[in-house]
Amino acid sequence: MSGIGLEPSSYGTHSLRRTKAAQIYRKTGNLRAVQLLLGLTKVDSTVRYLGVELEDALSIAEKIDI
Repeated sequence: MSGIGLEPSSYGTHSLRRTKAAQIYRKTGNLRAVQLLLGLTKVDSTVRYLGVELEDALSIAEKIDI
C-alpha cells in the first residue's frame, strides 16, 4: 500500500472490503448486488455489515427482483 501513498498500518483487507461494498451500495442502492459480492446469504447480515438502517435496506431490497 505504501506504493500508492497509503500507510499500510492504517488499512487492512477487511476495511478495504467493507469500504468497497459501502461505495457500491451508496452509488447503486443495490443491496442485493452487495450481498452477492460479499457472499452473504441474509439481507440482515448485509445490512449490519454496511451499517445501513434496516428500514432503508428493506425498502431498497423490495424494489429489486431476484
